[in-house]
Amino acid sequence: MMCSRNIKISVVMFLIFVPLFTALPRNHNMAKRSNFFDLECKGIYNKTMFYRLDKICDDCYNLFRETSIHRLCKKDCFDSKWFGECLKVLFIPGEEVSQLQDFIKIVNGSPIRFNMPPITT
Repeated sequence: MMCSRNIKISVVMFLIFVPLFTALPRNHNMAKRSNFFDLECKGIYNKTMFYRLDKICDDCYNLFRETSIHRLCKKDCFDSKWFGECLKVLFIPGEEVSQLQDFIKIVNGSPIRFNMPPITT
């Protein structure tokens, strides 16, 4: 009798939790990590840094709604003149631009090849 009660409870728990877990969003971090490799980034994958750089391109896309800008902003693992142009149009403050330059060096794995907006203090 006790055994059948435990089985019933187990079945009910299973029926409750399986749909709940399947309804949860997929692992967003894995999507970003695969995007890191798709962009042929050769540096160190740092979730926070990559997310911030990626967000710049997302914000730039949201401003213009032009898919080519979104793609060009991310080109060469954020090492394109378009990323710098997005920083300009988004009015990113100089201190943050400096931090983003450091992020690019780490994520990209090489020195930055393009000119970013001058840092004003």
